[in-house]
Amino acid sequence: MFVVRSERVVLPDGIRPAAIVIRDGRIAEVVDRLERGSDLGASNGIDAGNRVIFPGIVDTHVHINDPGRARWEGFEHATRAAAAGGVTTLVDMPLNSVPATTTVAGLFAKRVAASDRCVVDVGFWGGVVPGNTDDLEPLARAGVLGFKCFLSPSGVDEFGHVSEADLRAALPVLAALDLPLLAHAEWPPLLVEPAAGSDPRRHETWLASRPSSSEQAAIDLLIRLAEEFRARVHVVHLASADAVPALRAARARGSRITVETCPHYLTFSAEEISDGATAFKCAPPIRSRTNREALWTALGAGDIDLVATDHSPSPPEMKHLDDGDFVKAWGGVASLQIGFSAVWTSASARGVPLERLAEWFCAAPARLAGLDRQKGRIAAGCDADLMILDPDAETVVDPLSLYHRHPITPYAGRTLRGRVHTTLLAGRVVFADGEFPSPCGGRLLGRDRRAGAAAAIA
Repeated sequence: MFVVRSERVVLPDGIRPAAIVIRDGRIAEVVDRLERGSDLGASNGIDAGNRVIFPGIVDTHVHINDPGRARWEGFEHATRAAAAGGVTTLVDMPLNSVPATTTVAGLFAKRVAASDRCVVDVGFWGGVVPGNTDDLEPLARAGVLGFKCFLSPSGVDEFGHVSEADLRAALPVLAALDLPLLAHAEWPPLLVEPAAGSDPRRHETWLASRPSSSEQAAIDLLIRLAEEFRARVHVVHLASADAVPALRAARARGSRITVETCPHYLTFSAEEISDGATAFKCAPPIRSRTNREALWTALGAGDIDLVATDHSPSPPEMKHLDDGDFVKAWGGVASLQIGFSAVWTSASARGVPLERLAEWFCAAPARLAGLDRQKGRIAAGCDADLMILDPDAETVVDPLSLYHRHPITPYAGRTLRGRVHTTLLAGRVVFADGEFPSPCGGRLLGRDRRAGAAAAIA
């Protein structure tokens, strides 16, 4: 038996003093610390005092790029950064690796690459690309947690973007499997080539090429198809708050559609991005300050379900740091280690209580990935995945102190609130004050179709 206790534990019913009793990597019970503390073997455990014990974060949008492009990130770097940021489970996106996870062979290549190299638990999304409809059910049987597609070009040749016809072929299969389709929602006909003579060093040039109307059109299509096929559809990285009313109306009609946004859309605004600051480039792009505040309103109202990082790193030369060319730079923000702190910094400034973040970062992502029986909350029967946090401590982000493979992030120099002191995975300390005391004991997770839940496969 191992016991973790604190005066402030984030439980499904609120924050209160509690002791978490752990046996065989799972939470055996959660008891009132004040009433039962003397009976719980304090010599074998952690007393966090007044620090907050938070559920381990479940990040369902991470690009690890391994195998094939591990130079961009890789399983060791990504999972160490995750543990340092309180992330105990991540789900890897099917693209940017070679091969992509669009076939069972691609999934097995992922598992081989990840084996014995992960500090935290890792699951995998499969991919929907033109022509692979026959691969979807085998991928589901092999254990993917759902499927990702792009409605606009992905940036890599081996992961093609889908048309409406491709979606009409795939969605009946996914509906029968009851697995979600995660969609990058930008509609190609509404994307705009940068105007001749426009300055590629200006973020405004990139922003003008990806108008909010492209997100709206893609989301409108996804809503129609979700309702037609009664399929689960999830809109990833919502950047435009203009689409929120349509999503809200669809859900009121019973549409099985969910949506996420990302820390960078909740933190930054287009007005503050300097010329040549390509660490901020992402797709869809960071939009206006007014739009950012509208995203916060939608998140607070429950119109946005969850927050995921969309951690998408690349080597320095691909970010065009030397010439600051927003048009040519790789579109991806590196934030896996600091995404929670970034959102908590903004949330606390807006008076949002800490326990709301447990839904956005833990419970809702676990439900999306079918991991909610074991992940995303501090409750009896769940995996003992925990983060011990000082929510008031502030840190100035030094990219060289991050565990990402490349020290590139738009958060460089920014003061963030909330410091992760300790991360536990299945009751084992995997990160503590800058150290990784445990070997790479993270499990590879797969969907057990017979049990209707996720399970460790390695």
